[in-house]
Amino acid sequence: MTQFDYDLFVIGAGSGGVRASRMAAKHGAGKIAIAEEHRYGGTCVIRGCVPKKLFVYASEFEKTFKLAESFGWSVGESEFSWEKLIAAKDAEIDRLEGIYQRLLKNSGVEMISDRAVIEGPNTIRLVNEDRTVTAKKILIATGGTPFAHEGMVGHRLGITSNEAFYLPELPKRVVVAGGGYIACEFAQIFKGMGSDVVQVYRGDKVLRGFDEDVRDHVHNEIEASGVRIITNTIFTKIEDIGDGVKRVHLKNGEVLEAECVMYAIGRNPHTVGLGLETAGVEVDEKGAIKVDAYSKTTADHIYAVGDVTNRVNLTPVAIREGAAFAQTVYNDNPTAFDHSDIASAVFTQPPVGSVGMTEAEARESFKEVDIYKTSFRPMKYSLSDFGSRMLMKLVVDGETQRVLGVHIVGPDAPEMIQLAGIAVKAGLTKDQYDAACAVHPTSAEELVTMADKWVPSE
Repeated sequence: MTQFDYDLFVIGAGSGGVRASRMAAKHGAGKIAIAEEHRYGGTCVIRGCVPKKLFVYASEFEKTFKLAESFGWSVGESEFSWEKLIAAKDAEIDRLEGIYQRLLKNSGVEMISDRAVIEGPNTIRLVNEDRTVTAKKILIATGGTPFAHEGMVGHRLGITSNEAFYLPELPKRVVVAGGGYIACEFAQIFKGMGSDVVQVYRGDKVLRGFDEDVRDHVHNEIEASGVRIITNTIFTKIEDIGDGVKRVHLKNGEVLEAECVMYAIGRNPHTVGLGLETAGVEVDEKGAIKVDAYSKTTADHIYAVGDVTNRVNLTPVAIREGAAFAQTVYNDNPTAFDHSDIASAVFTQPPVGSVGMTEAEARESFKEVDIYKTSFRPMKYSLSDFGSRMLMKLVVDGETQRVLGVHIVGPDAPEMIQLAGIAVKAGLTKDQYDAACAVHPTSAEELVTMADKWVPSE
């Protein structure tokens, strides 16, 4: 019988890899190791969702101070310190990384701080240690990396979200490329902290893939926050003009200058140089690892979870895929995670919560579609002369009355969508929504009180 150094070797200690290794250990997988070339916790914890939301909180306070005055508070002179924010963020990330390491240690998982690449069907090379180990099964959970516009003249003068969390000082002017959730979030983060921000997007409005009403609403709110959005164009060149200033040339002929140029134009599966071909692991045209419903690759003993598979690129999805892998392989319980009706949030200002089908998707799949929607001024802003409006929308199957999608833009939308997501996943109907008694006064009560179908104007 062939002997291996490990029963399971996990490459990548992000949320998916950590959950998979811990659950595999719980199910008696045997000797397990996990290799991480950067920091434990992965993109979400170290340079993604967690620090981003801390930055969002920080960027909201200027508006909060103004809002407080409308409720009778006299707010004194305020001053923002980028240095204090970075120090506090770093301390919190260190704390969270420590928790991940303790969870792995307590589960009996060996932690290897090194870059691991596949060198054969069951062989992994630890690059810095310059040694090889063998494993009966391998799980790849290396996540994704930001696309940095390589190939464009001067592309090295820009940064991605990875570097945005470690800037030595707050830039006075920022140009953000992209119209997805990362671009929109960072445009308003920098604006809220005091930078002048221009957002450049190749499309006609931001948040491609979201419901059209959500896109319109968020696009308008970003512009209302003071961010200038330039649409239907892209970067063509960046040049350094000295004194820390970069000059950005756009395809439409416009030229912008800023101390910071940020790319938020997509992410790629982190598979380059991983040695997948040596083990017969196939990737698609985008470099994502091909897997079946149980996260198995084209090599029988190698699996992959999370963003590296480019299915649904969200941290909670990677966690659920990792748990499903452990159930399937080590608990004799074949489990395929259902990727439908996954709720998500965009932490723009105001934030977005969305689950299920957009109106356009529903109209393509169902014979009759009913729309219920409303827009109103949240009570939180009722005493002030500023503040954004709330949008709520239900997409309903006109024949069965099943709620197919819920879309919310406004204060606390991400908190609401988690609960609305349960109802959509359960297949509840509009009648069942209507039967629920409202909680008053809240914005969320609109979800169960919208009685009139929306009729488009002629």
